[in-house]
Amino acid sequence: MTGLRAWQAECLEHAQSHYLNYRDFFVQATPGSGKTRLAAELAKWLLAEKLIDFVICFAPTREVVAGMQRTFSAVLGQRFGNVIASAGAAYTYQSMEYQPKEFWDLFQKFRILAIFDEIHHCAGHDPLLSNRWGQQIIRNIQDQATYTLGLSGTPWRSDDLPIALARYSDPEGQLICDYRYSLQSAVNDGVCRAPRITLIDNPLIRLVEEKENTETVRGFSNFSQLLSESPVSYEDLLRHDDILNAVLDIGIQKLSATRHTIPQAGGLVVATDIEHAHQIAELLHAKHQSYVVVTSKTPRAQQLIERFRHDSTCWIVAVSMISEGTDIQRLSVCCYLSRIRTELHYRQVLGRILRKVGAKDREAWLYVIAEPTLRQYSQRIANDLPEDPSTLQSKKVNENYTGSHARHADGNTADEAGNKDNSAFPIEQKGKSELQVTDSSLMTLTFSQYYRQYLLSLI
Repeated sequence: MTGLRAWQAECLEHAQSHYLNYRDFFVQATPGSGKTRLAAELAKWLLAEKLIDFVICFAPTREVVAGMQRTFSAVLGQRFGNVIASAGAAYTYQSMEYQPKEFWDLFQKFRILAIFDEIHHCAGHDPLLSNRWGQQIIRNIQDQATYTLGLSGTPWRSDDLPIALARYSDPEGQLICDYRYSLQSAVNDGVCRAPRITLIDNPLIRLVEEKENTETVRGFSNFSQLLSESPVSYEDLLRHDDILNAVLDIGIQKLSATRHTIPQAGGLVVATDIEHAHQIAELLHAKHQSYVVVTSKTPRAQQLIERFRHDSTCWIVAVSMISEGTDIQRLSVCCYLSRIRTELHYRQVLGRILRKVGAKDREAWLYVIAEPTLRQYSQRIANDLPEDPSTLQSKKVNENYTGSHARHADGNTADEAGNKDNSAFPIEQKGKSELQVTDSSLMTLTFSQYYRQYLLSLI
């Protein structure tokens, strides 16, 4: 193993002093900065000092659990897993509900360090106001473990419930961290890549709604206005072939440029659901991009992720599989095409592309449609990096897709073209017709009568 990073060494020293008088230690460190290595080094010190007998870890997914087992085995120099004569084991939070009484008795019979990765998944200080995982911690670990270590890169919850084992200031209700390592510090120290978030928008969008034998045309100045003043939803945009093509093309261009200097660099596409993932995969195939798709229904998904971690495949298209704590260092480009719009999820996805490979590996690129909520989250991330004015960028969708007219099962089509004349909008015509797009920056979205009725039925 390589030497500790400066922040890990400093945090380790803080924890060693803290554990002389207190049982619980909480660390907030930006995603991708090396929290698991810190936890393993702290466990190694406690074992060497004979302050604990075993280490038991919990994490949100099997992929993260597997990563913890690898790191702990390497740092401790001994087996780590659910095997005889191991120093401890790692489990998913889901498994806590199914552990037998004999498992929980270990916390009373032995001196145990309990480690919780991404502990913000576990909510509550009161059994009546906790989620299921928080209840397990309160009932079986909170007063039984010799020491606890809570780790989080995004220590807040969408439901505003308190995080299990965490402390909060009174009366402000602010989370009290025993050690904090910010994204700005991680970028300054060369621990993480500098994020480059690109909001993809268009200054002139024309929505064409086909109705019987006529077409109604409306203009919008950006995606935000389109989403707020028309029946078109964010998910409609995510599933539109032409918009997907535009976002993927930008990502492919950046990944290709990155691979000139870092040949193993890879890209992540975060999809909305399984059908969406395969739609994206078809588009990548048409663009002659190598890829792998991993979803909850993919056979041997974990093996595919492990293979992608070490091979040179360009893209991995994922639905809730490449999430928080998943360590694939070669990922440096991401197209965020998920319908999930929570700040926690958005920041965790960004964390998947922040891990550095070498000294020349300085930037990570996230591409996202300029939806208002995601724009707000992006601005907050930029605010976290006041020393870097290049964090937040914008890009106009102005590529030409003349005659593409991608037809979908739900009946919508899209068309972009570049045609230099002065006509602002076409005149309504009888029947279905090709539209003359008159500006290279103009995007035209066409919806059939059936799709229009479908949209209205959802309102």
